[in-house]
Amino acid sequence: MNDHQHPRTHVVGDVHGHRDPLVAALRRAGLVDEAGDWSGGDAHLWFLGDFVDRGPDGIGVIDLVMRLHEQAAEAGGSTRTLLGNHEILLLGMHRFGDTEVPSDFGPRSFARSWEINGGQPSDQDALTDEHVEWLYDRPLIAHAADHLLMHSDTVEYLDWGDDAEDINTTVREILTGDDLVEWWDVWRRMTTRYAFRGPHGPDIADYLLDQLGGERIVHGHSVIADQLGIHPSQIEAPYLYAGGKALGIDGGLFVGGPCLVVELPWKPED
Repeated sequence: MNDHQHPRTHVVGDVHGHRDPLVAALRRAGLVDEAGDWSGGDAHLWFLGDFVDRGPDGIGVIDLVMRLHEQAAEAGGSTRTLLGNHEILLLGMHRFGDTEVPSDFGPRSFARSWEINGGQPSDQDALTDEHVEWLYDRPLIAHAADHLLMHSDTVEYLDWGDDAEDINTTVREILTGDDLVEWWDVWRRMTTRYAFRGPHGPDIADYLLDQLGGERIVHGHSVIADQLGIHPSQIEAPYLYAGGKALGIDGGLFVGGPCLVVELPWKPED
């Protein structure tokens, strides 16, 4: 646990439209009050993406996080956000709809992928230009408390650059452009997972940390219960693996698991 001589840093994984459980978890962490307004003072809070799809109120989650961005800054703290693959899907559906993606693997479009991956019509209906512009400005990779923060447990990020700044700049340029194939490639690469599992997982994690910096990777995207072979309701803590080099924080909220709000650095209880 943090000794609190420095501002606390927390990370939150995939919320997938479940606004009320998110607010409850942030309250338990002392970061918001009963009204869902910032109460964390100078603390730092990071969301690792996937606000939308598979749950009832993805845009409500985005609205909450946008408000916390402003309130935390006014209080001397910060709330920051990474893009997840489902934000790419939300934006791709909004921008391209059912336009066919050139492919040798059969019919593909953002609309088809959005539908089969839990896309919610209510989110598309409520999505505004303000939401879209705000999302375009979010990074894919960041550093906090000596950790490398990312949504997906993949090394595909390196396809867009050799450091966090290059990666974020490259993808931002793609998302503000009109090249459907490049957009689709961002979506496709960010759906990959499990790069740090298996006997070579620690080496792969070390390689990514050497390339991008940080002492430990923190990611969402892959439900912890799926990796452990248990029911999501049994999850009570994040998943430290790959020789301690990777920390998974997706509790599987949309399948009955908890909304994990994890303080960094995290250590397993004895």
